[in-house]
Amino acid sequence: MTDAPVTRRIKWPLIAWLLAVAVLITVAAANAHLVYVAVASQPDCVTHLKEAGSKAGAFRAAKPAC
Repeated sequence: MTDAPVTRRIKWPLIAWLLAVAVLITVAAANAHLVYVAVASQPDCVTHLKEAGSKAGAFRAAKPAC
């Protein structure tokens, strides 16, 4: 018998599936974080016109909340 070294084969399909699952989990976690931040944060009121203006660049909020 020969004492040839035994080569180990890498299981590429398993590695590919694990990588795909890791990417999907990362994308799902990022989207969940974005939804959480969008729901949990409330921006402060900014100064704006209360009545309609006719000057260029004079904008007002459609429905002011503050």
